[in-house]
Amino acid sequence: MSSDLRAAQQQALVKRLARVEGQIRGIQAMVLREENCEAIAQQFSAARRALDKAYQEMLACLLEEAVLNPELDKSDTLLEVRKIFTKYT
Repeated sequence: MSSDLRAAQQQALVKRLARVEGQIRGIQAMVLREENCEAIAQQFSAARRALDKAYQEMLACLLEEAVLNPELDKSDTLLEVRKIFTKYT
């Protein structure tokens, strides 16, 4: 993987996490303002989806590293992918 692509992925992930952080701060403010529970729940749901998407991107990166690792043969690569899925999903 080129360093330019890696840097772009890193920047995208950091931006996504910053948006999630903003959503969480917004939820905190809603709670302190004693806003409607359903509105707060909607924001929780949106933040969870955003965090899940960030996690999926990170998981894809982890899998790419395993699959593209030149030190692993096919059998070892499959074992590593299986280990990743078992551990992180």
